[in-house]
Amino acid sequence: MTTQPKFLREPHDPNDPSPWRALYLDQSLPLAEECKRAWLEDVSSRSRQFLLPLVRPLARLTIVGLQVLKTLIPNRFTSSALLHRLLEWNMRTWLSPNANLLIFRHFHLGSEILDFIARNTRGVNVTTNPLKPKQLSEVRDHLYLKHDINLFNFVIALNEQLRERGLELAPVDELDFSGITDGPLPIEPMPDRWSNFIDLQTAIELYTPFYQLLLTDNDFWRASNSLQLDETIGLYVARLLGTAWTPGLINNRHPLVPLSTMKAGFRLVLHGLATEMQHALLVQYKRAQSQETNSRIGPTA
Repeated sequence: MTTQPKFLREPHDPNDPSPWRALYLDQSLPLAEECKRAWLEDVSSRSRQFLLPLVRPLARLTIVGLQVLKTLIPNRFTSSALLHRLLEWNMRTWLSPNANLLIFRHFHLGSEILDFIARNTRGVNVTTNPLKPKQLSEVRDHLYLKHDINLFNFVIALNEQLRERGLELAPVDELDFSGITDGPLPIEPMPDRWSNFIDLQTAIELYTPFYQLLLTDNDFWRASNSLQLDETIGLYVARLLGTAWTPGLINNRHPLVPLSTMKAGFRLVLHGLATEMQHALLVQYKRAQSQETNSRIGPTA
């Protein structure tokens, strides 16, 4: 967004401080400026304040009903193509520009993190399938489903090779950050009409029942269980960086303990923020390595 969020435009009142302004100015967590601004503007919106409390219990009740229905007729109404056409139309028609931007950023950054792991794991050759959509029409190509499938295929391929060759993830002295983008992503401007007002959290709660209805049982449970891998990917990155794992960046529960789908919408938000913070951390390391390299080389003539 080009205009400043309301919590930055309004003057600071010490007697009534804005929590969003405080969170925006805080720098304790690694987070890209574009993400932080879009996220805080989205969560401070009227849509999240008034619509989310109404949508969330209804959506979760629907999930329970659909779970019973899917037990009786598991794959009767499934259609990934229809699901993604509905998602694309809803994103274009109802979602706020910030919400759409954050969704598209997630696909880009998730692909770049997997690429970083693949590039820097010695002794293996894992092919990645990056998803880097630029415009909403690309959602129709089963984008959400491919995102989950890519993650599991990556973990399987990486660890099969590590096991076969008796290798482990280990720190790398000269890391390859060439796949990590430091700056704006090539994403086209999102629709910004009067109808584009629904925030990201409300949208996720609304879409989860449709996800459950229109995907096969295997696809839906795999999508839900993919959220458990946040810690797994975090550990991979930490081992390559040679640093202690930082639980504060990732909080999506133990990877070996699948959780109920009831809170899948909330956990999906945690998943998105975990990806953003891991990527921002990699950008920090990339900049530090570049500065160290430049200092060794010295000024050029």
